[in-house]
Amino acid sequence: MAWYVVRRLLQMIPVFLGATLLIYALVFLVPGDPIHALAGDKPMTPAVEAQLRARYHLDEPFLVQYLLYLKGIVTLDFGTAFSGRPVRDELARAFPITIKLAFMAVLIESVFGVLFGLIAGLRKGRLFDSTMLVVSLVVIAVPVFVVGFLAQYLLGVKWGIAPVTVSGKATVGELLVPAIVLGSLSFAYVLRLTRNSVAENMSADYVRTATAKGLGRPRVVTVHILRNSMIPVVTFVGADLGALMGGAIVTEGIFNIPGVGGTLYQAITRGEPPTVVSFVTVLIVIFLLTNLIVDLLYAALDPRIRYA
Repeated sequence: MAWYVVRRLLQMIPVFLGATLLIYALVFLVPGDPIHALAGDKPMTPAVEAQLRARYHLDEPFLVQYLLYLKGIVTLDFGTAFSGRPVRDELARAFPITIKLAFMAVLIESVFGVLFGLIAGLRKGRLFDSTMLVVSLVVIAVPVFVVGFLAQYLLGVKWGIAPVTVSGKATVGELLVPAIVLGSLSFAYVLRLTRNSVAENMSADYVRTATAKGLGRPRVVTVHILRNSMIPVVTFVGADLGALMGGAIVTEGIFNIPGVGGTLYQAITRGEPPTVVSFVTVLIVIFLLTNLIVDLLYAALDPRIRYA
């Protein structure tokens, strides 16, 4: 197991380098001059412009800029935003909020998706199963921003049972409705994955053997059916955690959440490459580590899987 973890970490290095190089190139090689965008309509003297280019290494070749950026990543120095504030401070402010929001969304989609999917799979073809299939299709068909605005209007404005926007503290109570909105689409997919996997495993040979041996219904369902049905669900949820953190721009914008999505959007509109690249780099690292954890969970879910 230890050697497998080391091997997977070594495999992540070229993935990380390739992903960061691509993001760095896309951000820094787009048309336009970030220094001129920083100045706006105000005139800038050649001396000040040269100083700013040297400060952000924009006077260096592209490869040199990228290597200097990698050096900063290793030393946890993400540079300085054009506003003069260290990017590390922006990361420390925004990421805890988005991580909390993403984990709440994953918890909601996992618990309720697996629960309703399990019941639907065990009752395949009955009323509950048909109802859950219709509900999941409706959730998948409706865009997230529509669900967000409806939840904000009904729960916050009309009924007053939830805050309309999120404060700077971003407490669990304030993030509950945004987490439900963010995880609604994934909830539908988890429900359908669990339902289909459970329905398929219901007719498996090992389930019939366990029933023939006299094992009780709860043990057959929890130990044999549910455990083996979780492998595709864990794969989806693990990959979805990184996707939720990167795709929270719409939800954070609706509820005015000062997280990664809102900060990234503002950095893109202001033309701040250091902030954009640093935030995306951290998202890449989280996505890679999440997939490593998912791979390790396979061994716990399926004893037949062994990592040599």
